[in-house]
Amino acid sequence: MGRTSTSEKDHIEALSLLILAPQSAAGAATYVAGLDAQQRAQFLELADSHHVVVRALQCLRTLTAGKNGLELWINSNLRGEQERIDCALAWLQRICRELENAGCQVVAMKSLDHAPDLGNDLDLYTTAGEDAVGGVFAKLGAHIAPRSWGDRLAHKWNFALPGLRESVEVHSQRLGQTGEHVQMARRFVDRRVSLRLAGYTFPVPAPEERILVAVLQRMYRHFYFRVCDIANSAALVESGQINFQELKRAADVGGVWPGVATYLKIVSDYLRHYRGYGLDLPALVVEAARFGGEKLSMERRFLRIPILPQAAGLYTKQVARTALRGQVAATLRLSLLPPLAATAAVAYKVTGDDKAIW
Repeated sequence: MGRTSTSEKDHIEALSLLILAPQSAAGAATYVAGLDAQQRAQFLELADSHHVVVRALQCLRTLTAGKNGLELWINSNLRGEQERIDCALAWLQRICRELENAGCQVVAMKSLDHAPDLGNDLDLYTTAGEDAVGGVFAKLGAHIAPRSWGDRLAHKWNFALPGLRESVEVHSQRLGQTGEHVQMARRFVDRRVSLRLAGYTFPVPAPEERILVAVLQRMYRHFYFRVCDIANSAALVESGQINFQELKRAADVGGVWPGVATYLKIVSDYLRHYRGYGLDLPALVVEAARFGGEKLSMERRFLRIPILPQAAGLYTKQVARTALRGQVAATLRLSLLPPLAATAAVAYKVTGDDKAIW
């Protein structure tokens, strides 16, 4: 993949303003209104990649009401996206109920944090084992997607269901890139709460675990942010729901507190850039952060953090803290990450596909 083009950077800038600072987004709305049909399609595709289609289009509709001939384009795309989301939510509630009825305690992670948007897959964590989970999805008529080495190590499965566009990703008993988190993962079910959304009810992680799972995905797996990550986490922090001492306690169990603090500092800095002020973070977060938004760059469609030395430094801290806590199995699992990542990188260069590895 090449570096992000100038147009993609402009699109991300516009999306960031529309989502994070709508009161200052008149220029972004004018920018979108001036795009031709092909460029608008690219803008919408990028909004989809950042899981902000509904939020972006709703803001555009408000800012361009009766202007620029955008109304038909906005409303048509909003209808299509809402139909997709309605179908996915109905399926997700059914899946959660089937798992619970089979004795598989479950939470819906990440996907619902994007509301009123939805991601491109449905993520679940369950305390149940492989056989129990497989039995439930077989009953639903699901097809199991091929699993990579990384999937097996992380105890992760992807299921395709008839009539559901999104894949369903299930994490069984473990979380983390190498399945290193067991005790911390258990908190996701032990502390779960109910979420009422669009007439449906879902079991979801408590606010602190919602931050944790975002950190695991962004700081310890993908090493890039989407605009939705900034918006979702900022809204959660500013709602006052986060107990930062509890968040630190949970993060310390998995050795990822530096990553949590750094993640929140990045979110705050990115917000400040677009709306003029960041998050009111407590001292324990600010002091533990290793770096901030100054390290973000718009590359290859997303907001990326450097692998070296920033991301690698967080990984090293995680390994050290895990070892110091005497978590031998987790430490051994983490030690497999560098060779697995190296193999995936080679496979991608040779074949253009790392799916069999990662």
